[in-house]
Amino acid sequence: MVTVRVDGLADLPLAAAAVAPLLRERPVAALYGAMGAGKTTLVREICALLGVADNVVSPTFAIINRYCAGDGSCVNHFDLYRLARIEEALDIGCEEYLDSGEICLIEWPELIEGLLPDDVLRVHMEVTGEQDRKIVIK
Repeated sequence: MVTVRVDGLADLPLAAAAVAPLLRERPVAALYGAMGAGKTTLVREICALLGVADNVVSPTFAIINRYCAGDGSCVNHFDLYRLARIEEALDIGCEEYLDSGEICLIEWPELIEGLLPDDVLRVHMEVTGEQDRKIVIK
């Protein structure tokens, strides 16, 4: 377990630097945290470290955004906030993404807990002040 404390969202590259190397061995990461905790900003920073040149934005309405890194690998960014039932996740092919071996960064993963691999990387983001965050990586 690694804990990273940041003094503001501008410091999220510190947390991204702790998460990104772990994705080589454990490519599925579930990001937990309240609305506004900085999950999408953390994904943006992780993607930058992985060499993604695309504009990384929340896939709130698309559910999944797919980005290509400079080495040709792909990063799948999920935002499951709008899904109400696990069947909706299955309908969009969630299991295929999770089993692909590609990096999957999942915001609001609670709905698909039963589908997550045993070795999922869990990133818990806690708002500890107006801009401060405590990030626990398990």
